[in-house]
Amino acid sequence: YNKALLVTMSRCIVVGGGLSGLSAAHTILENGGRVILLDKSPFNGGNSTKATSGINAAGTRIQREQNIPDTPEVFYQDTFKSGENTARPNLIKALTYQSASAVEWLIDAFALPLDTISRLAAHSYPRTHRGGERFPGMMITYGLMEKLDEIAANAPDKAQVVNKATVTELIREGNKVVGVKYEKKGQIYEEYGPVVICTGGFGADFSDSSYLAKVQPEWRKLPAWQPDSRAGKQNGGVNINTPDLLSLPTTNGPHCTGDGLKMSVAAGAGTFDLHCVQVHPTGLVDPSEPEAKVKFLAAEALRGSGGILLDRDGNLFCDPLGKRDYVSGRMFFHNKGPYRLVLNAKAQSRIAWHIEHYENRGLMQKMNTDGLAKTLGVPKSKLAESFAEYNAAKEAPNDPKKNKWGVKFFEAYPMKTEDDFAVAIVTPLVHYCMGGIAADEHSRVLTEGGEIIPGLYTAGEAQGGVHGENRLGGSSLLDCVVFGRIAGRSAARDMLDRLSSGGAAVGGAAAAGPVTASITTSAGSSKVTLEIDFSGKGASSASTSAGGPPADGPGDFQEDPNAAFYGTGFGGDKKEAAAAGKVIDDEELAKHSTDKDLWVKLHDKIYDCTEFQHDHPGGAKAIQLYAGKDATSQFVMLHSPALLEKFGPDLYVGDAKSPSPASKL
Repeated sequence: YNKALLVTMSRCIVVGGGLSGLSAAHTILENGGRVILLDKSPFNGGNSTKATSGINAAGTRIQREQNIPDTPEVFYQDTFKSGENTARPNLIKALTYQSASAVEWLIDAFALPLDTISRLAAHSYPRTHRGGERFPGMMITYGLMEKLDEIAANAPDKAQVVNKATVTELIREGNKVVGVKYEKKGQIYEEYGPVVICTGGFGADFSDSSYLAKVQPEWRKLPAWQPDSRAGKQNGGVNINTPDLLSLPTTNGPHCTGDGLKMSVAAGAGTFDLHCVQVHPTGLVDPSEPEAKVKFLAAEALRGSGGILLDRDGNLFCDPLGKRDYVSGRMFFHNKGPYRLVLNAKAQSRIAWHIEHYENRGLMQKMNTDGLAKTLGVPKSKLAESFAEYNAAKEAPNDPKKNKWGVKFFEAYPMKTEDDFAVAIVTPLVHYCMGGIAADEHSRVLTEGGEIIPGLYTAGEAQGGVHGENRLGGSSLLDCVVFGRIAGRSAARDMLDRLSSGGAAVGGAAAAGPVTASITTSAGSSKVTLEIDFSGKGASSASTSAGGPPADGPGDFQEDPNAAFYGTGFGGDKKEAAAAGKVIDDEELAKHSTDKDLWVKLHDKIYDCTEFQHDHPGGAKAIQLYAGKDATSQFVMLHSPALLEKFGPDLYVGDAKSPSPASKL
């Protein structure tokens, strides 16, 4: 590295504020490094917050407590089998063998409750961990997000988070990546240091020049869509035309446009498996907006809890807990939609919190047998026939005549004709990109020829090749944490190597003359001390021990790109002080119920979300559903109270005359 450039490299750069980026940032801090996290969105979280089923791990202490005899070896075999022709042993081994330590890191370092375990499709054992309430992706990602914000507030010399910052280019020196250029509020900034790309996939880019358009011919050739696949054989081997990828809806937010992939390729990176785009079988169709391009996902845990799938005629047509590409393939081959996801009372009891959330959003309805028959337009006798088929398969699972779909798990047994049901219309949709930036098991980015690009790392959905042709449910959050931690360790080690070889001044301050560094360890101790000498001007030291980031003194930083925007709120001026203290009753609240004038009640306060709705990570509609209403019960289902403390003052209008009954939850 050019030594004149090295003196400006004081911290690692993480691009992307989802779970992989947050995991990388925390790991960099734990390893004694400094970090700046850049994200183009107004808030961190990304698609990670939408994950609804949980995070996989094999061999955790939670599994042992519940007498689940799972092992990394079995998890490896399940993942390898799912990945089929493009499964990569080195990446799958890293994912599965480091899964237990990843989940226990979340439990121990961030106090996250992950003691509920379920079985998802194509898993040999229950291994998908979640908490009892709140979606696991939301809970896990917010836990790391809030902790990083706390560190950045208390120790800005260690960590900095910059939102609405769009990285536009990777800065190179020869074959090395040495930093990034990014734009914020019309101004271009440069940051130097090892770079970790955590920008997610490209599942929301439907333009004609998108990766989705480019890979579509190869995507059509995936084994799952062929007549000799499991789905095809159950259709009698009759071929069908799979739909165009660009015609399908998606679960991905508008930020998922492959930015990090494009920048990395421009910097010489290779790619793995770009054609391997996962089509999830159960996107939820909103009856009020059936053609919406972006849809909410029906968690695979719903089927893991006993949910079954019926076609438009009330027939069973697949193994509901088969691999995702198999279930989607059955929907394509069978071609008798609209399809419905149906949970009986027994299945509902296992996942009641999820169902309540979907019901509140208008995506799922409760009904009895008469209602289900009326919804499908079939006689009750047809439902009795399908439920009898399900029960017979459970009672004779090895009889192909009675179990013609090859179902292995029967969590809803017995299916009764007279019962209470939760029902949703579901459809296949673009969900996840298994393909992405080529990298090794150390998250080091590779060229097409397999050579390492120094200074460039990747993790999460941006990294390709981890899952092969089909990702198992519950492994996306795991991918983010495992490879986020791996990338964080690799980047921190890179930074340390640069420092120890005569590298960067702490805090980015340029130093005249040679820079030296020495590292000392104490026998029998986990403590490591790094001492940096700037040509006789004194030494700055960073010391760390296991369990947390080092104590450090202030550094000299360039202008903080966020500083000019602190206090300005969400796209507008902060509410005037005169508004504070105004008492607003429910009648007045109800007058502000359009997308042009949108107020909501949360606990004992009223908030104006007219501008904020467009920045909301869950999409504007998630707020519009509660325009002019009390949204407290829905808010507490998903969010930490700390979010209101942090962001609420910018949206505050006044006090509610009648506080929400849900405030006691």
